[in-house]
Formats: sequence, structure tokens, C-alpha cells
Amino acid sequence: MSIEIPGLTQVVIPAAITVHLGSPDEVAENVTVSFLDYIKNVASSELYPTWPEGALRANIYAIVSTALNRVFTEWYRSRGYNFDITNDTRYDQAFVPNRGIFDNVAAIVDDLFDSYIVRQGRLEPLYAQFCDGRISQCPGLLQWGSVDLSEQGYTPYEILQYYYGDNIDLRTDTPLAEAYETFPGIPLQLGDNNPYVLLMQISLNTISTNYPAIPKIPSPTGTFDEPTQAAVEEFQRIFNLPVTGIIDKPTWYSIRRIYTAVTSLAELTSQGIMLSEIPQFTPTPGSEEIVPRVQAVQYFLNVLSAYYNTIPSVDISGILDTLTRASIMEFQNTFGLPISGIVDEQTWNTMYNAVEGILETLPPTAIALPSLLWPGTVFQLGSEGPEVYILQQYLSYIGSVLEGLPPIDPDGVYGPKTEQAVRDFQNYFGIDETGVVDQYTWNRIILIYRNLRFGNSRNIGQFPGSDIGGQ
Repeated sequence: MSIEIPGLTQVVIPAAITVHLGSPDEVAENVTVSFLDYIKNVASSELYPTWPEGALRANIYAIVSTALNRVFTEWYRSRGYNFDITNDTRYDQAFVPNRGIFDNVAAIVDDLFDSYIVRQGRLEPLYAQFCDGRISQCPGLLQWGSVDLSEQGYTPYEILQYYYGDNIDLRTDTPLAEAYETFPGIPLQLGDNNPYVLLMQISLNTISTNYPAIPKIPSPTGTFDEPTQAAVEEFQRIFNLPVTGIIDKPTWYSIRRIYTAVTSLAELTSQGIMLSEIPQFTPTPGSEEIVPRVQAVQYFLNVLSAYYNTIPSVDISGILDTLTRASIMEFQNTFGLPISGIVDEQTWNTMYNAVEGILETLPPTAIALPSLLWPGTVFQLGSEGPEVYILQQYLSYIGSVLEGLPPIDPDGVYGPKTEQAVRDFQNYFGIDETGVVDQYTWNRIILIYRNLRFGNSRNIGQFPGSDIGGQ
């Protein structure tokens, strides 16, 4: 099936873009300007007209790509905001209403406003992070560094490759479109058959990798069948939406938001839709190897962010993206560690000890754990570490809810009590009673935890040994 839906499977240049004149949650004015005028304004606010033309062009490619990424992913609108981008450089890029525009910058923008950076084989515009390179540093393009490279003879494309990697392309002559929302205008429900249903099926299947309680939709075809309805209902249940099984506007944008989070579409290390994967999307080969540890780090950062206002929260995507690195650096700064953005042994242990100190003061019912993928390690008597601690947290909550499964006290050590708790869980749900947590047992623990913690107990009755929900 060939799908061409502007804004979903086809990048287009919007006629206009709405800018919030402040940080996302700050009460501030929204202004809507033409996309072309927006790029000219940002370029004139961010760049010096005396820079070499090659550096200006490279930076303008980055500015266009960043703006298009925010529009394409509906980064803010999918979170309930009524704008496309902010002018706060902590989140986006500079925009100054009614400012003057440099003539040479405007001429270059007229030439490049319909061109953007993309990872080779990918669809979405690259979230091309950049900073000045003198006052601030970032893992993307350094603006003053681009000046030096241009003066050394680098072409704009070579400058972009220097900062974003060799695996980028430049897309040109992008079609123009009127302003749009991607929601098709009418709810999607049982019996519908159209490309919008297919895109939602692909998105839900991708989300289910991080939230295994959401059932996979076998062989998505664009027909809204009963498996699709079941997946929608579970998604709505997990994310506290009315459980209708219908994809209305709030559900549509919630799916868009969570899909963007788990695939990191709006980050420098984007793992988004591959052109060859429309309509069937699968994760990038090899990415699974790093997902579990990164997920745990991201979860720890989110716990810490609730107690330390210097540490920003992040999406639990399993991808070590720029926002996660920035949060790691803030954690290291807050705890007096060398600021590297790398989770070395000292950072890992300090982070774990800090989180353990927080969580041990809370009852299991006050802790919301994410669906972490199996870390690739078989846990058994004698195992210890952060993953064991998280495993114990899952079991502790399950034991606090289900009669016959005693809760345990998480301590990060897989001792006799943890082994017995695992045996009790396996016996309760008809799994081979080994006292060892392999991938199958880990996934069952996650599934039962999610069902119990977020209000869906009906599926638990499908497992042998349980009297809940199935009677």
C-alpha cells in the first residue's frame, strides 16, 4: 500500500507557523507568521550577516530542519499546546517579533527555505540542534565553528557532515502546503479502512515495544479490526484517556506524542520512520542492544527530576539522545561528578544510590514504573545491581495487590527472599518454577505490573493460576 499523507508520511512546507513567545508553560503571546518569514527572522536573530556564505547556508539548513521537525512531529500540539514552536532558545530557536532582516540572509533563505537535513533513508527532518560554540556547547552544530570550517574551504554540506555525521542528505524542493493538522477530522473506529488507520496501527505496534501491555496488531492493513480496537483501548487505559476503542482527536494526538517519544523523532539521534519501512515499521537493527540500560538511566533521571529542579525529566525512549545527555550532565553537576554526559561506573552507582534512597521512602503504590525491556541478563540468586532493584520494585507492587504473593523489600540484591518471590510469581501464573528471571519471566512480570498498576486487571485472568478478571 502506498501512503501519502502530508504531515505524516510526506514532509511539506507549511504555509504558516505559530510561535509561542516564551517557554512552553509560560503565559505568553502566540504569533502566527509565514514559514518563510519565520526562517528569515530566526536566521537574522541567530546569525551574523558578516559570516561567510558557506557558514550561513549550513546554519540556515539547520534552522529550517529544526522548525520542520517540530511541525512534522507535532511536538507541542500533541502535548496539548496551541502552537508549533517556542522562541525560547533553551527549547527551540530565537525569534524576535518585528525585528529587522538582513538582506543577504533573506536572499539565502529565499533559496533554501524548502530544503532540510535528513538521515539517509529516513523520512523526518533532522532535529538539527545547534549552539554558538563559545558561550554554550552542544552535541550539534557549533555556529562559530561553522565559520572556521567555511573559512577553511568546507562546503555547507561538508560542514553539516562534520557536525551531524556522514549519514545525512539534503532534501530540496519540498512541496508547499496550507496549514494543517494531521488529525483526519473524524474519529477512526471499528470497520474503517483508510491510510490513517494504517498509520495508527504502525504507531501502536511501535509503542507496544515500550509498553508491552498494548497487544500487537498482526499484519496491519489499514482496516480498523478488533485487534486494533483492543490495542487502542489498552493505549487509552495506560495513558488515562476515556476507554472507548475509538481514535478521536485526543487519542490521535496522544498516540502521536508517545510514538514521537519512543522513537525519538525530535532528537539529534533520530530513530524515526525509514522510507523503506512504510507501511511496515520495525526498530532500527542493533538499537535493541542499548535500549534496556538507557531506559533504566532515563527512568532514574525522571525520579531524580522530581526531587532536584536542576535535573530535567526525559522521555523513556531507550535512545541516548541529546536531551538525555543534557540531563545526565545536569545530574553529574548536581552531584559533584565530572561532567561528561557519559554514564560511567561512578555516575551509574551514584545515580542508583540516589534513586534507591528516594524510592525506599515511598510505598509501592506511590511508585509508577515504566515498561523496561529485558536487560539481556538472567537474574538469579547472587545477582545484584540497579536492574535487580527495579525487578524487586515490580514484584513488590504485584505482591501488595495480589493476595498470595507477599511483597518484598527492594534492596538491589537477589537473595533468598527475592528468589522465593519469583518462584511464587511463576507458580501463581503457571510459569515453570525456576526462581530465575529470564526474558519470558521478566516480560510476564512487566505485563502483570502494568495491568495492575494502571487499572487493567481483565487480562490477568488469561494466565493460569489467577482468579482475577477471568471469572
